[in-house]
Amino acid sequence: MLLKGFNHVGLLTNDSNRLHSFYQEVFDAKVIRDGPASEGPGIRFSIVQVGPWSELNVFEIPGNTEATRQTPMFGRGRLDHVAFQAESLEAFEMIRSRLMDRGANDGFVTDFGPFLSLFFRDPEGLECEVCVENPDAVPGVFYPPGTPARRYVRDP
Repeated sequence: MLLKGFNHVGLLTNDSNRLHSFYQEVFDAKVIRDGPASEGPGIRFSIVQVGPWSELNVFEIPGNTEATRQTPMFGRGRLDHVAFQAESLEAFEMIRSRLMDRGANDGFVTDFGPFLSLFFRDPEGLECEVCVENPDAVPGVFYPPGTPARRYVRDP
């Protein structure tokens, strides 16, 4: 492959401080830049490092209401959601717990076969996903969306 992953995703917010706190507290992300943007007066631009090669470029633009607009999956335009890759199963479980503590995820984990996935919404309502290699995977076996991951299903 010629790529190492994604470099950055640009997004809009109405509250940079809230967004920074969320990603710092859930993902141990780092805000590596925060200040005025060259794109125009009054625009706040920050960079939130979410992985060794991956960042969120966050724009807070006074009067811009795009961040408040919410639409269902596949109705969001060209970019539907962002998926982050967890460093390990332990990191995935810590992230899951932190998201559940904030009410950003209900704890459901999907088993896609080669990887496990959980969806969440960030403070701006952006739907995102966290993925991790599935330690229970059977080579060549894939499951459809909505398949519960056995290791996260509790018996009644």
